[in-house]
Amino acid sequence: MLKSEGSMGRLLNIVTPLHSATKRDYMGRMNDDKIGCSLKAREYEFDYWDGDRRFGYGGYRFIEGRWAPVARALIETYGLKDGSSVLDVGCGKGFLLYEMQKILPGLKVAGFDISKHGLASSHEQVRPYLFNHRAQDAYPYGDDSFDLVISLGTLHNLRLYELDAALKEIERVGKNKFVMVEGYRNVAELHNLECWALTAESILHTSEWIWLYGKLGYTGDYEFIYFE
Repeated sequence: MLKSEGSMGRLLNIVTPLHSATKRDYMGRMNDDKIGCSLKAREYEFDYWDGDRRFGYGGYRFIEGRWAPVARALIETYGLKDGSSVLDVGCGKGFLLYEMQKILPGLKVAGFDISKHGLASSHEQVRPYLFNHRAQDAYPYGDDSFDLVISLGTLHNLRLYELDAALKEIERVGKNKFVMVEGYRNVAELHNLECWALTAESILHTSEWIWLYGKLGYTGDYEFIYFE
């Protein structure tokens, strides 16, 4: 489904069920050398993905079917079929792209990430289609190159001027777009987000994100995950 130029996208609920399934000790993280752990996490290498939980994911391994509901929702929401193309901005280990391709073996996928460890540890089926690149740098694709561009849990790690560049590139290369970032709606969620986030540069209220999307001309769909 293509949107008219300049129209605002939809608020979706695709990743939240997966995010909400994890329990988090917010104060425990805040009191555990938060500055040191944050600096290590921002390297985005082994410790962030597969080191101790205090540095990030605490072991980001492929679990069969974990990302399948998200993959299925994206395929259904955007009417993807064999021959459709998807770009994942900040793809990490490419597990979501793999799950999408399992459902649609003819799906054309591409993804990039800044983490060399993440890319080297990606699922072998999609690894040939992944490469090292920054979300805020110009993408090596022409306008409307992909039927869908997604970015999950990446854009809040950019500063505002970098968000300007990244969102405009996502807008440019995708016919349809879906981005998910961390946000907050109240003081309690702001507190928990500040306790938990190790890499976020842009910690914004939901209304600020929506305002920013409009200012930057982003017309795609979006979702927020919260730390309740």
